[in-house]
Amino acid sequence: MTDTAARPSFGGLGLPGAVVAKLTENGLTTPFPIQSAAIPDALAGRDVLGCGRTGSGKTLAFGLPVLLRAARARSAPRRPRCLVLVPTRELAHQVRDALRPYARVLGVRVGDVVGGSPYGRQISELRRGVDLLVATPGRLTDLVEQGACSLGAVEATVLDEADQMCDMGFLPQVSRLLDQVRPGGQVLLFSATLDGDVDTLVRRYTADPRVHSVDPPVSQVATMEHHLLRVLPRDRDRIVTEIAAREGGTILFVRSKHRADLLSRKLADAGVPAAALHGGKSQSVRTRTLAGFREGRVRALVATDVAARGIHVDGVDLVLNVDLPAGHKDYLHRGGRTARAGKSGRVVSIVAPDQRRRARRLLEEAGVRAAQHLVAPGDALLCELTGAQQPPGLPWTEPVEPPQRRGHPRRHRAEGTRGGRGRRFAGEAEERPRRGGDRGGPAHRRGGRPAAPRQNGEHFRGRG
Repeated sequence: MTDTAARPSFGGLGLPGAVVAKLTENGLTTPFPIQSAAIPDALAGRDVLGCGRTGSGKTLAFGLPVLLRAARARSAPRRPRCLVLVPTRELAHQVRDALRPYARVLGVRVGDVVGGSPYGRQISELRRGVDLLVATPGRLTDLVEQGACSLGAVEATVLDEADQMCDMGFLPQVSRLLDQVRPGGQVLLFSATLDGDVDTLVRRYTADPRVHSVDPPVSQVATMEHHLLRVLPRDRDRIVTEIAAREGGTILFVRSKHRADLLSRKLADAGVPAAALHGGKSQSVRTRTLAGFREGRVRALVATDVAARGIHVDGVDLVLNVDLPAGHKDYLHRGGRTARAGKSGRVVSIVAPDQRRRARRLLEEAGVRAAQHLVAPGDALLCELTGAQQPPGLPWTEPVEPPQRRGHPRRHRAEGTRGGRGRRFAGEAEERPRRGGDRGGPAHRRGGRPAAPRQNGEHFRGRG
C-alpha cells in the first residue's frame, strides 16, 4: 500500500499549469489523498487500483490523467481513445459534467452513452468523434454490436465503482468490452472493495498495478453516525413524514419503484418538497429530479437501491432507510450518499418490531455499530437525532404513549397494525410475511383469538 500522508499541491503532481489554474478557479487547491496517490502513477502510464469510499475524490484522480492522455491526439469517428465505464446513468452524467471544464481547457471532446437516452443523438456524437467516452456497459454494448462504436483504439480504460458494476450483474458485459480494447492499454480501476468479482477483473485485465487505498474497504466512516429507530407500526407513517420535513437534503430509501412513487406523493401531499428516483423514470425526469435535489427545490429524495448507486450529491447530511436494505453491501452503498468529502452525516433506519433481529444481523455484517432508540411522533429525541419537524400540510398531533396492557383485537386493528383503516404507506404489510393464508394466521384456523402483540417500552416481541 502507498503512504498517502504527504499531500502536495496539484501542481506538484505533474499536472500542467492550465489544468491547475482551472482547479484553483473551481476552489480546488489541495488534492484529496486518493488524488495525491493515484495521479502521478496514472500520468506515468501505470495501471492503478484505487480503493476508497464514495466522495473521496476518485473522479478527478482518474479523470485528469485520462484527459491528458486523450489530449495527445484527436480521435477518429466512432473510435474513442479513452473510455470510462460506470454502473449507472446518473454517475455517467456526473463524471461527464465533472470532467468537462478541464476537457475544454485541454481541447478534449467528452461524450457519454447511457441507457434511457435517444440512440440517434449518441450515434451522431460518436460519428463526429469523441476523445473520452463515458458509458454504461449495457448501452455501450448495444452501440458496439450495431457498429456505431469501435473500441479498438482505446488506449486507457477506467472502471469506476467496479464493485457496484459487479454487484449489478455487469461483469460479463464489462469483460466483453475490455476484451475489445487495444491490447496493452492502461487500466485504472476504482472501487470500494477489491475482492470477489472485482479481483477477477484485476487479475485478468491489469499488469503490475499500483494499489492506493485511502480508506478501509467497508469500514464505518469516522464522520458518520448510525441509528436504529424502533417504532410502533401505527406511528411509522407519521415518523417518516416528520423526518422528511426536516431542513436540508434527505435521501429516503425504499425497496421498490411503486413504494418510491407512492411515498413521494404522500410526502408532497403533506407539504414536503419530495420526488422519486428509480429506474422506471425516463432519463430526462431523473436528470431534472437530481438537479432539483442539488439546488434544494427537492428536499426529500425517495430512491431505490439501483437508482441510488448513481446519486453523488454533496451536502446530504441524512440518509433514511424507510425499508431495510436486502444486504449489508446495499446498506453501505446507501450510507455512502452522506458524509461525503469529509463532511459529517447520519444514517437512520426505521425498524418495526419484527425486524429487530434482521437489523442487528445486517449491521453486524456491515461492520457498523448503531445506537438504538424508541421513538414516537413529535418526540424531542426524534427531533434531536434527525431534525424532524411538523409537516406543513398535516395537523399537529401530540405523541401518544404506548398502552401498557393488551388491547382487544379490534382495537389493535383500528390502530392500523393489522389491516385497519388508518393511513399507511402501501406495501408496508409486505415487510411482515403473512401466515396462514388470506384470513389470518394459525390462530384463526384453530378458531381461537389471535394474541395481541405486547405494547410496552420494549416494543413488540420480534420474530426476526
